[in-house]
Amino acid sequence: MSFLAEMLWRGLQRIGSDNAALIETTERTLLLAFSSTAIALAVGLPLGYLLGHRASRSRRLGLIVANAGLGLPPVVLGVYLALLLLPQSALGPLQWTYTLQAVVLAQTLLALPIVIALSAAAVLGLPAGLLDQARAFGAHGWRLSVFALREARIGVVAAVIAALGSAVAEVGAVVIVGGNIRGATNTLASTVLLDLAASDIPGATADIIVLLALVAVGGAVLTVVQQRGRGGALP
Repeated sequence: MSFLAEMLWRGLQRIGSDNAALIETTERTLLLAFSSTAIALAVGLPLGYLLGHRASRSRRLGLIVANAGLGLPPVVLGVYLALLLLPQSALGPLQWTYTLQAVVLAQTLLALPIVIALSAAAVLGLPAGLLDQARAFGAHGWRLSVFALREARIGVVAAVIAALGSAVAEVGAVVIVGGNIRGATNTLASTVLLDLAASDIPGATADIIVLLALVAVGGAVLTVVQQRGRGGALP
């Protein structure tokens, strides 16, 4: 316990010092997480609405795929995405091997099923007849989808929380497609591996403390938004 307490103290000292590398890594982690989450939301929310709104055989198949994606091992996605990014593969012309673009792509693909599955479940959970009532008031097309997602906002915010947390804490896929290059493609979570490999336990501890703080603050902010987001009117 004394060793753990010492490492915790030394990690806090690292954070309190003028640690340019830690600040840069934190900024990169947030940039990647927000970028991938934003893309996942832009693609996933419309798909989640369609899967939660339209009753069809394809909806069940879509829900099965999205729910199965929740359990997709990140390392599996990382390996196959890395293969697709090789020069001779389908995505080779992009030249994204060991780049931030590859990291954003990996994080987006991991966050996408989270957004789709949770937002679809939220729309499915809306009171029966609510959307029919909205149609009666003239809501159609994108207006109806906005209304549905707004009424299901508690579940939608849960999707945002889960997707953002997944992006911030992701390691396996990030290391594989990004190369975990210090100062270039490393994130807070992946830097822990670099520090441990260099026997820099205080540095790894500092990374973990900042990472947990980001997850806690992000979760708290989004939870406040979720709790306050009640009520609403037709668009």
